[in-house]
Amino acid sequence: MTNAPAAKPKKRIYQHLYFWVLVGISIGIGIGLAAPGVGADMKWLADLFIKLVKVVIAPTIFATVVVGIAGMGNLAKAGGLALKTVLYFNITTVFALAIGLVVINIWQPGSGLGYDIESFDTSAADATIESAGATDSGFSGFVLDLVPTSFASAFVEGKLLQVLLLAILVAVALSMLGSRAEGMVRGLDTFAKTMFGVIKLVMWVAPLGAMGGMAFTIGEHGSAILGSLASFMVSFWITCLLFITLVLGAVCRMTGFSLVKYVRFIKDELLIVLGTSSSETVLPRMMTKLEAAGTPKHVVGMTIPTGYSFNLDGTAIYMSMGALFIAQAFGVDVSIWTQIGLLVFMLISSNGAAGVSGAGLVTLAASLAAFDSVIPVAGIALIVGIDRFMSEGRALTNLTGNGIGTLAIARWTGDLDRDRLKYVLDNPQTVDVDELMKQEALGATISATDAAGGKTEPAKETADRGA
Repeated sequence: MTNAPAAKPKKRIYQHLYFWVLVGISIGIGIGLAAPGVGADMKWLADLFIKLVKVVIAPTIFATVVVGIAGMGNLAKAGGLALKTVLYFNITTVFALAIGLVVINIWQPGSGLGYDIESFDTSAADATIESAGATDSGFSGFVLDLVPTSFASAFVEGKLLQVLLLAILVAVALSMLGSRAEGMVRGLDTFAKTMFGVIKLVMWVAPLGAMGGMAFTIGEHGSAILGSLASFMVSFWITCLLFITLVLGAVCRMTGFSLVKYVRFIKDELLIVLGTSSSETVLPRMMTKLEAAGTPKHVVGMTIPTGYSFNLDGTAIYMSMGALFIAQAFGVDVSIWTQIGLLVFMLISSNGAAGVSGAGLVTLAASLAAFDSVIPVAGIALIVGIDRFMSEGRALTNLTGNGIGTLAIARWTGDLDRDRLKYVLDNPQTVDVDELMKQEALGATISATDAAGGKTEPAKETADRGA
């Protein structure tokens, strides 16, 4: 970008949301260490923040996907983008599952624990197994669960796969209506901007959510780090880093940008996710940042929401490693063919994890139920206590993978503005996500030439050029 606009005056550190999130995390850790009982009672702060975000996630995804597909005006092009999105995300999920199996087989953190299923206390797993039993397992259960019992139930229950299916159907129907659907598309676009505004307001509660989440984690489970499960936790976090560095790093190189610069670009969102253990909390911010980084609105509107259902790389790593860790802890020798079968099964079951409360643990239990004759599903009780320490790794990996996947798919379809991406990654301070979200709510979007400088133009003109 040769004629880059002048950068805005740099914000002071206390004007950044990530600063207050870091303050919240630090205070939470301090409370958890100094007063574990008080910290253990602060989980409600994190739950409140996540509930505030979750209440608008489903309608936001519905509106953005409908507008993204219908705004393309070409069903064939929209179908091609959707196919490439799902294909890419499932390929990366296979790599995530596979690398999890490889590391757990080499590291073997469960070997030597010597638990006996006959005498093992499984009470800690009762609630998780009950939740898993309420879900249909297998391919047929996955397909049936795609369809909600009513249009509203998908939103009421927060099942993102069902919301995604409804959004695609509505978008296709609107595209077939042609010009008669323009008013509906504009209305949904306005509705999406309203939801973005709501989440922007909710984000001011993020520091309190991060404080409560960290205080609870340290206060309730701090001593678990010193136990026999420490090796499993360490192996999981290292596997997530290996996946991001080796697999996603290779995707970054093929797409034409640096993984390190990308991580620096989304550091605010990573810190928020670290404090809240939920990647959903930064959905609008990620979409806004990726648009500012040179990805067209219709690509972001399709890939990011789809990624929240089909690209749960961190969850996939957790599931594959958790299953083999339980087997090792009980001295069960799982053959390579059973492991491959488990990988294929988890590839399907992980796609529905986003709509499940306590997604990683419950989905792991549901998957193990299909292999209970080999791996005791009651062994879930082993990792219930440390699940919170794993959830941050899952969420951070999922978020990183979704953003990289969006850029990769945009490059694959020829829609990525590579000059714009290079400039933004080299100068991340020029992207003020709060200002961009404010402009978005006012009906303006960042232009192709002034992405980082703050200059805006009417949304309709931008959309017309993009189409």
